[in-house]
Parts: sequence; structure tokens; C-alpha cells
Amino acid sequence: MSKKSKNILIAFCLAAIAVIAIGGNAAYSYYRTFYKQNIFVNNEKDSFINIDENITTVDSLLALLSQKVEIRDMKSLKKAVEKLDFKDVKTGHYVFRNGMTNKQLVLKLKQGLQTAVRLTFNNIRLKPQLASRLSAQLMLDSATIITFLNDADLVAPFTGETVLTAFLPDTYEIYWNVSMAQLFERITKEYDKFWTDERRQKAAEIPLSPIEVSILASIVEDETNKDFEYPIIAGLYINRLRKNMLLQACPTVKYAVGDFSLRRILKVHTQHPSPYNTYLNIGLPPGPIRLASKKVIDAVLNYDHNTYIFMAASDSFDGTHKFSTTLKDHNSAAESYQKELNKKKIY
Repeated sequence: MSKKSKNILIAFCLAAIAVIAIGGNAAYSYYRTFYKQNIFVNNEKDSFINIDENITTVDSLLALLSQKVEIRDMKSLKKAVEKLDFKDVKTGHYVFRNGMTNKQLVLKLKQGLQTAVRLTFNNIRLKPQLASRLSAQLMLDSATIITFLNDADLVAPFTGETVLTAFLPDTYEIYWNVSMAQLFERITKEYDKFWTDERRQKAAEIPLSPIEVSILASIVEDETNKDFEYPIIAGLYINRLRKNMLLQACPTVKYAVGDFSLRRILKVHTQHPSPYNTYLNIGLPPGPIRLASKKVIDAVLNYDHNTYIFMAASDSFDGTHKFSTTLKDHNSAAESYQKELNKKKIY
């Protein structure tokens, strides 16, 4: 081979090596930008961020993200953001798994592929409590929730007094950035599913509306924590309603007074003026005194067909009650309980 030919071959080889090097570098850059694992979560568990309306730029979003996950190559992530044309930040609850690539992360955020949260609420008595519980789990603020719940047009066919009966305590899969209108639509959809034709028929036979059943259930649930007593107490109160008697339910007095810590109901409490005080007003109160659980609503619908008219807390303080059909027997049971209250100095 001539010297000239050798030089040409060497030049060609060098050029080929250069092309391969450049191509390899470009390939690695592409791989690093889109397909190399870059997002890591502590302890190999999923992590999440909640993006609200205050996060308006990609830079502020990446700053928030870096607080929750380890981004090993921020430069390549920003390059992926640019290449994938990610500009518009979408609110939501976003979950990230360990070892995600830049492309997976950016497309999730760009397309708004958020994950639903598990919304739960129970042991709620008042609207402000419900609003606080909901706002702690969703993007909604308490004031927005309260305003919505007090708007008769928005919550129809419920009213401002009865709207809490729509909220059946449970776990709901729902998007974190849901609007209050969307949330209420979902809540009422589940409410309608619960109130089957069979349940509505049982309510009509009492006769009570579904809302009234929930109001009664809220009283029954506050009377006892013993499951076996729910249908018994429900039957007792239904007997009183049918006889047009005062319910005289102590939980409604606590609600009317606004002191749920009361351990002893005195005459001054039973005389407190309020539409919720069933010592003064015949029939059910205008709304629930707490969110009634599904099991207690069913206990009311499947109430015990007894003849009880009276009940008094047991003097054993075991959480049970003594039920009576006559005032004489009731007075005896109530006197025993009052004596024990005095012994324990509960005034």
C-alpha cells in the first residue's frame, strides 16, 4: 500500500472514530435526558407532591419536587422539560415511584396524570369540623366549603340544616384538586347508591324520609357505643315519635347547648331554647347532630319492634342502658344512675 493510501485510510478511520464518538455521546445524552433513572425516593417507597394554584411555573414546581425526592441530575431533568415542551403546570396530587426517568416524570406532570387521594371523614358533629377535615385532605379551603354547604340552591334537595346527612362516613377515592361542586356531586352519588329502593321502602314504613332516618340515626349513634343497642334505641324513639311524645334525647341537649363534654344533663340544660332541644320540641330536630354511620342508619331501618318508651344509663357505667315501658320502672332506673353520679361526684 502506498504512503498516500495509508494516509487516506488513517484519515478515514479517524473520521469514523470521531463520528462514532459524537454519535455515542449524542446517544448517551439522549438516554440520560429521557431514559436514565433520575428520580429517587427515600426507602424505595412512593412519594408525592400536591400542586396547588400557587405553583405557577415549572421552576417553582421543580423546587417543590426537589423537597420530596432526590433528583440526581437536575440539568438533564431541565433539558427533558425543554425538549418535551412542558410549560403549563397543572394542579393535583402526583405520586412518584422510586427510579423514575425524566421522561416518565415530565409526561406525568405535563399530562396531569395525578393520583386520586383516599378521602375519609367520620366523628363529625358540625359543618366547621367537616370543612376542616375536608380541607386538610383536599385543595379546597374551609371557607369555600362552608359557603357551598350553606347555599340552599347548591345543596338541594338538602337544606343548610340537613346537608350533613348527605355525607355518609366512608373512604372515597377522589382527586385532590376537585371543586366543591364536583365533590358534592360525588358525595350525593354515593348517597343515592346507599339509599336503595329497599332502604327507602323501609324508611317509608316507619314512616320517615331518608333524611329523617339519618337525623334519628345521628341521635341513636350519640346515645350509645354498643352496637347491639342501636336497633333497641331506634325502636324506642320510633315509639315516641308515633305517640307524638317528646324524644327527650340527651345528645340533642348537648348539641343545643354546644357543650359535648357534658357528663350530666341538668334541668337548666333541658330548658335551653333551641330547635335542636328535644326536651322542648316535639319530633326530630331540624338537622342531624352528627354524621350518622351507615351501620346505625341500617339499625334504624331495621329497628327493634319493642314497646319501650323510656331509657336510662345503667348505674354500672358500662355504657349500656336500662329500657322501660312504664314511667315507674324508668324513674327507678334513673334514680339509681343519679345516685351513682353523686357517688362519683359527677355534677
